[in-house]
Amino acid sequence: QVQFVESGGGLVQPGGSLRLSCATSGFPFSTYFMSWYRQAPGKERELVAFISNHGRTTEYLDSVKGRFTISRDNANNILYLQMNSLKSEDTAVYYCNRGATPSASSVWPNWGQGTQVTVSS
Repeated sequence: QVQFVESGGGLVQPGGSLRLSCATSGFPFSTYFMSWYRQAPGKERELVAFISNHGRTTEYLDSVKGRFTISRDNANNILYLQMNSLKSEDTAVYYCNRGATPSASSVWPNWGQGTQVTVSS
């Protein structure tokens, strides 16, 4: 069964950093593009970044470009999101899933619990 376990969130001050992890199981991780999403209160879930199966291609939401870095460890089936220079508008629950877009056929319909990121002074 496909599973995603997000971790690494927390409360940080503006300008701070966090590194999120997504531990995956139940599928051949290295053959899939992977993405990070986030959902703020009252907002729809939005795609933050994706990475190709071998990590050679990455794309980011405009508002996080230059601040966030998506990466993956194919040997251990883990997806990462390094978040620097955090802003209050980054506050959201962060999720991971397969695929490069929300409409990709590879997106697993059962999402993980997510990890809360709160940026506040």
